Amino acid sequence: MILILIQVVVAYLLGSIPSAVWIGKAIYGIDVRQHGSGNAGATNVIRVLGYKAGVPVLLFDVFKGWLAVFLTSLFPDQGLTPDQLVYIEIGAAVAAALGHVFPVFAGFRGGKGVGTMAGVGIALFPFALLIVLGIFISVLAITRYVSLSSCIAASAFPFIVVFITGEHHPGLIVLSVFVAVFVLFTHRANIVRLVKGTENKFNFKGGGKK
Repeated sequence: MILILIQVVVAYLLGSIPSAVWIGKAIYGIDVRQHGSGNAGATNVIRVLGYKAGVPVLLFDVFKGWLAVFLTSLFPDQGLTPDQLVYIEIGAAVAAALGHVFPVFAGFRGGKGVGTMAGVGIALFPFALLIVLGIFISVLAITRYVSLSSCIAASAFPFIVVFITGEHHPGLIVLSVFVAVFVLFTHRANIVRLVKGTENKFNFKGGGKK
């Protein structure tokens, strides 16, 4: 039980690494949470600082979601069944996502969790993630709304997991539903702005500090 708790805590701490905040402050002298959308995520970093800062942030956010799940396989054998190990991976996935949104290293003010959830998807739902990524890119190309693309892709995720990839593990099915609800929850302010017509569209040219 202690090892399981350690695994979950490690996953949370990984998720809490605020790459957007640290890169912005260390290299550009800017806290991205005070600019643009006020979000500590890759999209806002691209908007405020440009692709040179935003792409590394995105890649790291995805990596830490994947790593949080992968590290559970490196812990000493705890005499658990494969099914129980899957639930530990699920716990680590949720902890990493919560860490990204509520990072202990950045005053519990983080991002929306999409990149970190994508990393979790690579670890646990690789084929489903490819389909979701296609949906995200398609909606973004048509609408230029990152928030709308994220919400539509996340909402489709559990249906893809169940009906296309044929996932049967109850824990993984519940996790896929959690991903959808979690992304919609973290984008609730964006959803309000989308309804009002005040949401900012994504500028594919990127931003950048002048």
